[in-house]
Amino acid sequence: MSEITRVPLQPVGKGSLTRIWIGVILALLIGATAAWSTRYQGLVVETLKVGSGPSPTLGDVVLVNYAGHLASGKEFDKGEKVAMPVEGVIPGFSKGLQKMQRGGKYKLIIPAAMAYGAQDQKNPSTGEVVIPANSDLTFDVELLDFKSAAEIEQRRQMLQQLQQQMGSAPKGGSGPGAAPESMPQP
Repeated sequence: MSEITRVPLQPVGKGSLTRIWIGVILALLIGATAAWSTRYQGLVVETLKVGSGPSPTLGDVVLVNYAGHLASGKEFDKGEKVAMPVEGVIPGFSKGLQKMQRGGKYKLIIPAAMAYGAQDQKNPSTGEVVIPANSDLTFDVELLDFKSAAEIEQRRQMLQQLQQQMGSAPKGGSGPGAAPESMPQP
C-alpha cells in the first residue's frame, strides 16, 4: 500500500491577505487602463436606413438633412436640405459622408479629435459656447443627393450662358415681360 504523506498547512501570515487583495485590485486597474487606452477612438458610422448607388467623393457637394448632438444629448445644430461640399466640413463628418449612399439615413459618432478638438465653438452673434472643447459629436444624417464638382460647374456655365442669351435679347421685343423702348431696362 502506498502511504499518503500529510503536509500541514502553514498559517497565513499577518497582512498577507491584504497584500493579495491589493495585488488583485492593481491587476484589475492595470487591465482596465489598458482596455480603455486601446479602445476604438475613430469614426463610427451606423446605418439606420440603407441607401443605394455610389457614395460621394471628397470633391462632391452633398444635399443633406442633419441634426448634431453633444454627448449629453443637447442639440447644437440642425439643417434641412443643406448643400455642403464634402471637403468643407469637419474631418469626421467628411469621412462619414464618403461612406454613405443616396437615400440612406446614418448616425455618425465623431470623436473630438476628428471634430473641433481642443477649440470651443461659439455662436458668433451671442458669444455663447455651443460646442465645448474636446467634445465628441453625434450626427443623424440623411443623404438626399450629391453632385460632383464637374456637374455643378457645368450647370453653372449653362445658367450663365442662358443669362447671357436672355440679356442679349433685342430691346423692344414683343411678348410677356418685354419693356417698351421708352422705359429704362432694370
